[in-house]
Amino acid sequence: MTTNVALPGPGGAEPDDDRYRPGYELVAERLLHYIAEENLRPGDRLPTEQGLAEILGATRNVTREAVKVLAAIGRLTVRRGAGIFVAAAPAVSDADQLAHYQPTDMEHVLMLLDYRQVIETETARRAASIATPLEVKSIRAAAQESAEVGARGDAEAFAHADELFHNAVAAAAHNIFLQSSVATVRKFAAQSDVLLFHGSAPGSLEAAGRQHVEIAEAIAAGAADHAMELMAHHVDTTRHQFESRIRDRLFRS
Repeated sequence: MTTNVALPGPGGAEPDDDRYRPGYELVAERLLHYIAEENLRPGDRLPTEQGLAEILGATRNVTREAVKVLAAIGRLTVRRGAGIFVAAAPAVSDADQLAHYQPTDMEHVLMLLDYRQVIETETARRAASIATPLEVKSIRAAAQESAEVGARGDAEAFAHADELFHNAVAAAAHNIFLQSSVATVRKFAAQSDVLLFHGSAPGSLEAAGRQHVEIAEAIAAGAADHAMELMAHHVDTTRHQFESRIRDRLFRS
């Protein structure tokens, strides 16, 4: 069972919302801040679990859980007999500021969603203009699959279909840099989902699936501006749902 702890916030404060968060989540967040503050780079070795527990003011068991979660989302590497290391952030160089992306920092997450809107609206516009019939077929199939599993509330299947859909739209834009950007931003978003929502989606799967279908049909019709508008609305909906879920969690009693 995960132990809930209320770690002191910056400057020794204890925010009320921390009392309702799993201990490993708080420790994982604090560990990422520690890595950033110490300017540790990919490949750098971290203290032992016990050492990290002392630095972070947590128990060793909770620290171990936090390390496991961060390793699972690709932020740490645990090598048996060697120790705990900072892992390379997805698709970024060791000098890039993105290596210190904070998945639970609301400002970082909102910047990520803002960037996602810039990138994905452009991929939708281009896909509607130049997608091949085979690419349109792939986009439609992924959108339909996401709508079907979303209606069933199957979060795991939806996550897979959602990835297929957005990657298919990006591929149809015929620009490897846009495609890489979409893949990278979604990997960072997944880190936030794991730490903030334990892997579940922040909003309605059914609504997101319906929006995928609408975007797919606009792309199939070659309606570039409409596809762009629909994608912008889709990402904006995600943002509002994310903010609402965070507020609900922070202010529940």
